[in-house]
Amino acid sequence: MSEASAPWLVVGLGNPGPQYAGNRHNVGAMVVDELADRAGGRLRSHKARASVESVRLGTDPGGGPGPRGVIAVPHSYMNLSGGPTKALASFYSVPVEQVVVVHDELDIPFGELRLKRGGGEGGHNGLRSISASLGTKDYLRVRVGVGRPPGRMDAAAYVLKDFSSTERKELPFVLDEAADAVELLVTLGLTDAQQRVHAPR
Repeated sequence: MSEASAPWLVVGLGNPGPQYAGNRHNVGAMVVDELADRAGGRLRSHKARASVESVRLGTDPGGGPGPRGVIAVPHSYMNLSGGPTKALASFYSVPVEQVVVVHDELDIPFGELRLKRGGGEGGHNGLRSISASLGTKDYLRVRVGVGRPPGRMDAAAYVLKDFSSTERKELPFVLDEAADAVELLVTLGLTDAQQRVHAPR
């Protein structure tokens, strides 16, 4: 299948189960839920150990429906995200150039977004697992800032806590902008999407 006809695969990272649903570490999964809501769809269980929905992502420059996409949230724990991601890429014949991973990022202030392809994993176990399973780091990332932990709090403990009450008030806007960023990425390409998303507000 050519890249032009292959769908995009957008994977939102998180941990399964209600006890983790509001954690900072689950913001990637929250963004995929937002994309599903926009499409009027509902994520359904897939044999690749993920919840999946086929959607159109955004609108093309001519105003028509955007490219085909498969949005997914792995059923595995964060540090095992690579298995379901690779299985979905194989099942839907998605080239690695069209794999987009949405994840929390400690090195970016809360509410800010950054787009990139490849690079290091910054100690993020979900990214590490995906890089190992795909055999490359050259997939696209939508990095959703959650900020650094306060004081001496351990980073791992910080990302497994829910967003603060102040952050929760802003979170719907952050998720909306992150979903926009995914759509811009697949419709405009990385460079043009970066210029839009990274522009000072």
